[in-house]
Amino acid sequence: MTATLASAEELYQKVAHVVPAVEWATMADDVEAIIRLKAERNAVILAHNYMTPEIFHGVSDIVGDSLALAREATLVEADVIVLAGVHFMAETAKLLNPSRTVLIPDLRSGCSLAESITPEDVRELRRQHPGVPVVTYVNTSAAVKAESDICCTSGNAVAVIESLGVPQVIMIPDQYLAANVARQTGVEVITHPGACEVHERFTPTDIRQLRRDYPGVTVLAHPECPPAVVDEADYAGSTAQMVGYVAERLPKRIALITECSMSDNVAQQFPGTEFVRPCNLCPHMKRNTLAKIRHSLETMTHEVTIDEAVADRARASVDRMLAVGSK
Repeated sequence: MTATLASAEELYQKVAHVVPAVEWATMADDVEAIIRLKAERNAVILAHNYMTPEIFHGVSDIVGDSLALAREATLVEADVIVLAGVHFMAETAKLLNPSRTVLIPDLRSGCSLAESITPEDVRELRRQHPGVPVVTYVNTSAAVKAESDICCTSGNAVAVIESLGVPQVIMIPDQYLAANVARQTGVEVITHPGACEVHERFTPTDIRQLRRDYPGVTVLAHPECPPAVVDEADYAGSTAQMVGYVAERLPKRIALITECSMSDNVAQQFPGTEFVRPCNLCPHMKRNTLAKIRHSLETMTHEVTIDEAVADRARASVDRMLAVGSK
């Protein structure tokens, strides 16, 4: 038995709870190739919580939500970073690691939030509301971040807003995250009509039906959901905060109101908890596959580049965000 095969078998033990052995067998060639290529390229794979288990628990080196990946990206010493997620995440990794090669397996891995706003939109908001600071969700392009004062994620949005010490902010582009944060902080929030195509589809009726179908279920909602959905939940938080809630409370039955694969990945960590799976898939996240990650490492595509002038300004916004969490 080769060392590579042994490593692949070892990886399977991490996903055996959610990936049948017969399915893993179809993935073995790609897994073994990725293990080899990571060593040859001095590469690491960063994977968002919405990746499928064979990526998230299988071949990835660093996993987490947008905030965790942003922080961990600053500690990477590899020559190559493969971002298993969506394009704005790969851009953020490049901003924080300008000397590294950052690859994204599929250029079509976009984001409805990032596509909902342009740099000109930000400039127009500034013209309409002079002097009001612009807080921009990381789910945006580097060009939009460059027009902003500070970035935030769903996990630190409240802390970022409160750190500014002002009565009013422009918070873009997620109208639902902005509304939920405004209720928590008491700060007046001017926003933009953007939304996540996964989270905006959940409704209060969905949550009430879950409670009828699964008595005693604990419902955790992502703050990109509409406020009426958050009101029906037992807790609202980022994907990392959801994991923390499950780890602390260990509920018997739980429903995560977010992207499908999140439940599969968390279920692997907590086999004693029953996970109800209301399923809305992110079509962009699901463009990432083992085969595409392998191809990305084999061909060193697709490399993420950012205009230097844009990168400097965008990096400043991200750095200000990271500084809030480090205080």
